[in-house]
Amino acid sequence: MSLSPDEEVPALATTAPSPVEKRDLLGNFCFYLHFAVMIAIVGGWAVPLHAFLLVYLFFVPAMALQWQLNRNSCVLNNIESFLRYGTWRAEQNAEEGAWLLNLIKSLTGIALKVWQVDLLTYAVLALLWFAAFSHFRHWW
Repeated sequence: MSLSPDEEVPALATTAPSPVEKRDLLGNFCFYLHFAVMIAIVGGWAVPLHAFLLVYLFFVPAMALQWQLNRNSCVLNNIESFLRYGTWRAEQNAEEGAWLLNLIKSLTGIALKVWQVDLLTYAVLALLWFAAFSHFRHWW
């Protein structure tokens, strides 16, 4: 993910499946795994376990760094592409590099630009990380 407002929507983000296409078993597994990770990130700052918060405080920035180093794509999408197509990146994988963008569009009908999703994502991650850090410091 990047924060460049001039960035065009990546080709992978424009290959979203039509509304009539259904996810297969692998697609559903990967989608719901992504969703579970997202819920853990959104709610993880409030978990009252010291060890969990410590892992959370390292995981959130590591995840954001992974996006930057992996050309705006999540390793979970890359693994799905590898299992499905035998390559780390696949244009046929509509969610590679655009999972949240596609989720927002399918839930709200709003087609955000990549930079808008990036800005929202990194702002929320920073807020959640600082909330977790504050919660973690409470035990010191």
